[in-house]
Amino acid sequence: MRGGRKRKLHLSKIYSFTCCKASFKGEHSQIGGRGYSRVVFCNEPDNFEAGIRNYADNSVRSTKYTAATFLPKSLFEQFRRVANFYFLVTGILAFTKLAPYKAVSAILPLIIVIGATIVKEGIEDWRRKKQDIEVNNRRAKVHKVDGTFEYTAWKNLRVGNIVKVEKDEFFPADLLLLSSSYEDAVCYAETTNLDGETNLKLKQGLEVTSSLNEDLNFRNFRATVKCEDPNASLYSFVGSMEFEEQKYALSPQQLLLRDSKLRNTDYIFGAVIFTGHDTKVIQNSTDPPSKRSRIEKKMDRIIYFLFCILFLMAFVGSIFFGVSTKDDFENGLVKRWYLRPDDSTIFYDPKRSAAAAMFHCLTALMLYGFFIPISLYVSIEIVKVLQSIFINQDIYMYYKEADKPAHARTSNLNEELGQVDTILSDKTGTLTCNSMEFIKCSIAGVAYGRGVTEVEKTMHRRKGSPFVHEHDISAEDDIRDSLDKKALIKGFNFTDERITNGNWVNEPHADVIQKFFRLLAVCHTAIPEVDNDTGNVSYEAESPDEAAFVIAARELGFEFCKRAQTSLSTCELDPISGKKVERMYKLLNVLEFNSSRKRMSVIVEDEEGKILLLCKGADSVMFERLAKNGREFEEKTMEHVHEYADAGLRTLILAYRELDAEEYKEFDNRFSKAKNLVSANQETLIEEVSDSIEKNLILLGATAVEDKLQSGVPDCIDKLAQAGIKIWVLTGDKMETAINVGFACSLLRQGMKQIIIHLDSQEIQAQEKDGDKIAIAKASRQSVLLQISEGAAQLAAYRGSSKQAFALIVDGKSLAYALEDNMKNMFLELAIRCASVICCRSSPKQKAL
Repeated sequence: MRGGRKRKLHLSKIYSFTCCKASFKGEHSQIGGRGYSRVVFCNEPDNFEAGIRNYADNSVRSTKYTAATFLPKSLFEQFRRVANFYFLVTGILAFTKLAPYKAVSAILPLIIVIGATIVKEGIEDWRRKKQDIEVNNRRAKVHKVDGTFEYTAWKNLRVGNIVKVEKDEFFPADLLLLSSSYEDAVCYAETTNLDGETNLKLKQGLEVTSSLNEDLNFRNFRATVKCEDPNASLYSFVGSMEFEEQKYALSPQQLLLRDSKLRNTDYIFGAVIFTGHDTKVIQNSTDPPSKRSRIEKKMDRIIYFLFCILFLMAFVGSIFFGVSTKDDFENGLVKRWYLRPDDSTIFYDPKRSAAAAMFHCLTALMLYGFFIPISLYVSIEIVKVLQSIFINQDIYMYYKEADKPAHARTSNLNEELGQVDTILSDKTGTLTCNSMEFIKCSIAGVAYGRGVTEVEKTMHRRKGSPFVHEHDISAEDDIRDSLDKKALIKGFNFTDERITNGNWVNEPHADVIQKFFRLLAVCHTAIPEVDNDTGNVSYEAESPDEAAFVIAARELGFEFCKRAQTSLSTCELDPISGKKVERMYKLLNVLEFNSSRKRMSVIVEDEEGKILLLCKGADSVMFERLAKNGREFEEKTMEHVHEYADAGLRTLILAYRELDAEEYKEFDNRFSKAKNLVSANQETLIEEVSDSIEKNLILLGATAVEDKLQSGVPDCIDKLAQAGIKIWVLTGDKMETAINVGFACSLLRQGMKQIIIHLDSQEIQAQEKDGDKIAIAKASRQSVLLQISEGAAQLAAYRGSSKQAFALIVDGKSLAYALEDNMKNMFLELAIRCASVICCRSSPKQKAL
């Protein structure tokens, strides 16, 4: 599939929600007006009109200074410091007759101090400049003439250029997706650098340009794009494309953002829409601000205080001096004859004693200048530079896997690290590795998998048990033995002799086990990649969870081996013959996962002509969708799911149903109409139709995957806690899971009192059954307010005790009410007084607050 060969897959027909058509309604009607005035001439960067518009080039700058602004801006930075400004004033006054010393003695120390600091600033900014040069000189393939693509530096790209980006390369600018290695112009983008999300995003070009899949196709390609002006919104894009005298609506689905990476796709062709500082990622960044640390600001306040004392000394002294000078020559008598008051300058003239006192005050301000410690700033700067060197050379901050040491881009804010009092963190990918391993499962009410998770080990230690269950110990031994025999399989850490090596055929519910793993092998959007040299199959999946499920199915005898346009094939163990046979499933529909649906389904037709709906999703939405005759294993499965949650595992419920031909035909008609409808509420209509078919399911079981804690997380959190730093963690896990993971990573500790805010009371549950939304909301608000008040009372009772630590644990529903205007201040006050805060069942929107 390399070298420009096209993948004959129409993934847009697999996806239901992601690949929706844009309409010309709503914001599209504003194209050409204010804020929507950008015009791009694709494949015509030298167009005269494009030149008039003078769009930004594709070079970016993250430096604080330029050659022209370095000296004025750096001098401004230095004279913002009170002491430097004081010595500048005294240095200027030193050139007057007021000075009690030579000017050089006042100016030279100031020049040395400011010069050293400016040199340090220049060195740090030059390092940023080198990083900019490295980014701007990355290479990208751009269309030149007659369908030939040549490499050029990123900085040379211009609006309208056609570029070719290959797998695992970064997008050099904001691109309009035209075509890809898939026939329907679909590609996957990894946006980790933009929003921290590790799940791949599906993008799709317009159908009209999807055939432009070879270099030569762009020889005579011309199109005009009219779209919104540069802005910082990562998730919106409004525009239209005129191609072959037809106009087509554009949406965020066609926009590939700079600094995101092409994944699971061999190549794409795109037109440059936004370049350089017009790109959305750079629009979201700000110019390097002039930052001043707390210590520097505190030093300024100290200098102000010292200056007040200095001024008071000079002022009082000048008053005495003025009085004494005035008394020197009175009634023709000279008191201090040696000062010659009868023949003196204005500085000592008794007749002008007020002016002499003022000048004396200025002289005293210069004379007592040693009272202001200019060397203090130099000492602090030296300490900061040394600290940044230590940070860069700290072996404990070296990340071996990526071969990356710590890098202090600036030394101005080092001391701020020691003043952090609260850390907000996500769980997945921050505390954990975001590398999922299939470790346990529950099938037909029977728990399988003998692995022991880190959370389980912590639970046993917390309860005082020196050892875990005997079968868990033997399971660990089995795992070690298996690792000796074969290489570790990424994503698979499952061991149970009842299931492995085809032994599942001897289990009482072998038919359910077969359906369970068949569902794992079929219900996904992964793409198999076959290594021509070794014959091994690897999978390119949108998320680590999905990859772990497909790998687990393969290792347990249900290998997903091929995906065609309208079908997929598996190699399954036949329980009757005991041999592996290839089975083909006709792929009818895919109802993919999203955060609101919390489930994914595929509709397939097997070789016997049966139409099956295979579904996997969160327990919060799956159990309510079970049919009356599909709940045989519900009680046991729920029990196992709670156990898995307690063990810190991520769980999904698996279920299926068989559809009759007439029912599917009716669904397919409604579904096709909704999918082809071009309107603003298209996605809502698709979801309603999908919801109507994902009912009356038959429960098969549950999966459990482990996302291991990153190495050293418990020790790190423990040390942060000892330093008095509070840690807030937001996670989508259940409360039980979040609490146990909290103990595993030392976020929750022995002796720590827990304040739990939730909405699982019997009163709330009873009202939820009644379905009165107004009553539910009212009761929920009152419950959350009461729980916050009780928590505050607990803290008040232990206010005098510094040894007692508290942890606040709140679920997503409660958090929504707690952040309302009438109680958010109470909630915040409660949270900041707790050593640890865990927000569980948090939605992506709540994490973004």
